[in-house]
Amino acid sequence: MKKYLILYAVLVTAALLFALRHYRGENQRLAQNQEALAADLTHYRTRAGEEAASAQVLRLRCAEFERLRAEDAAEIRRLGIRLRRLEATARLASATQVRVQTPLRDTVIVRRDTSGVLGPTGRPRLDTLKAFRWQDPWIHIEGYIARDSVRCRVSSVDTLRQVIHRIPRRFLFIRWGTKALRQEIVSTNPHTRIVYAEYVRIER
Repeated sequence: MKKYLILYAVLVTAALLFALRHYRGENQRLAQNQEALAADLTHYRTRAGEEAASAQVLRLRCAEFERLRAEDAAEIRRLGIRLRRLEATARLASATQVRVQTPLRDTVIVRRDTSGVLGPTGRPRLDTLKAFRWQDPWIHIEGYIARDSVRCRVSSVDTLRQVIHRIPRRFLFIRWGTKALRQEIVSTNPHTRIVYAEYVRIER
């Protein structure tokens, strides 16, 4: 009988320890999520001068993700992916802004006249337009300025690198555990500014 009581006490103690650990972990997760939702995106420059941003990671359970990110959950289902197989989702937004100053040059082009009317000499009419072009390794801009209109084409190329890392707890020089998860996003285009970033890790 005594043996069973000891075994019962051990099982109850183990269950209590497991429940306490789970409770602490859940409280820590919820506190980190509240901090992540309240925190703003942090902007900085890398040592190479690239635009970068830092944001805390959200840790949601599958049911929480389905409730709080219903639109994303619906899009994932449209892709044919089951939510219970989801590991993480990420969403980024960036804005590209560049100030351009470039000289104008005269350009002669052939006007396409669908009415079939030709110039005085019987040849297609020629128009002189102002043309401009500017480019660097990331942005290409070109266009024409006519008497009553402007035509312009802008091409932009960017690559975003994303890194997820763990921030340990610190006491003096001792580091242990995990205080938070953060994501770092780096843009290779110097004209780009990251305006929004979200990374959601699905907890089991």
